[in-house]
Amino acid sequence: MADIVDTAVNAGSFSTLVAAVKAANLVETLKGKGPFTVFAPTDAAFAKLPAGTVDGLLKDLPKLKQILTYHVVAGKVTAADVAKLKSATTVEGSDVKIDASHGVKINNATVSTPDVAADNGVIHIIDTVLMPA
Repeated sequence: MADIVDTAVNAGSFSTLVAAVKAANLVETLKGKGPFTVFAPTDAAFAKLPAGTVDGLLKDLPKLKQILTYHVVAGKVTAADVAKLKSATTVEGSDVKIDASHGVKINNATVSTPDVAADNGVIHIIDTVLMPA
């Protein structure tokens, strides 16, 4: 198996996320021991952001890091665990809302693929980039 970063790279649909993680100097963290739970937006999720948003974030590293760490929860939280929760505290420090009444939603993002295993945690693929308040 591979760590979270290598799993995302190998999946092929996370090039924007991987580029952002590299720009924010979070690669070593997400290759670390963990475990981590990552709500990973696809390239299509980043494409839904207003034009220029990603380029702007790549130039504002503190904001980029804040947004990326808002997608990470400490510990390994599987889909079965997520379904029992109403919220989770992110590494960024804020909570994300969880609604498992019709599929699983994290804030306004839908989990399209849960429980992608990695050596140091788990990835849940989401269709929308999460933005902290």
